[in-house]
Amino acid sequence: MSPCVYCKQRKGKRPCPALGGMICSHCCGQHRTVRVSCPTDCVYLDSGSDYQQKRLGEQFMPFRRDFYRELEESGGNEAIGLFNLLEAVTFSYFEGRRDGQDAEVVAALQALRRALSPLHVASAPVSVFAEHLKKEYETFRKRNPGQIADSSTDLETLDRIIRFVSIFSGKALQSQRFLGGLIGYVKSYHPQIAEVLRRKGEPGHIVLPEQSFMPLARETHVHGPDCEHHRT
Repeated sequence: MSPCVYCKQRKGKRPCPALGGMICSHCCGQHRTVRVSCPTDCVYLDSGSDYQQKRLGEQFMPFRRDFYRELEESGGNEAIGLFNLLEAVTFSYFEGRRDGQDAEVVAALQALRRALSPLHVASAPVSVFAEHLKKEYETFRKRNPGQIADSSTDLETLDRIIRFVSIFSGKALQSQRFLGGLIGYVKSYHPQIAEVLRRKGEPGHIVLPEQSFMPLARETHVHGPDCEHHRT
């Protein structure tokens, strides 16, 4: 039996269409959709997606908690409101989809920033998700004035959010690490909110969960071998 195409140490026991060889079950479970760009029709995705999202959600939680505090200090409740809205729209759109990639989220955030900028910047046509995000943002602001950052501060907040998403996503091509982390986090730590956000609808159906979406006191973090949280 040939060695695992990923770790080169354990025996490969299942075919990996992304890497073109046999992969061991350990590497498949650890790295699928995170460090391996799995095709959407891989038979092993469904069996491990819930576990993978839960594991990524545990890694996402401390990064999100620290970023939440940073946003609160820099922009107050309005900055947090914008971040919560973007999280809610992203979860609602991508939850249940296996083909979403972090690059789509970053590109949509960048497109929203360009649309809000007073400077006109020519750009290529935007994606379906970028259009969806922009409509949700505009509709929410009209219906809920004062709940999210205004035009004088939302560009800076968007810059911070784009940087946050990019850092957690990492440098892997076709990364799904941020999406998996966000979806796993909401499902694990805010299951009632996850249920509400699954209800698809017309632009404007998103309702910010306010205090219930804040980091919870029970969100404790245990360092493990896969932990990438900076230790102090």
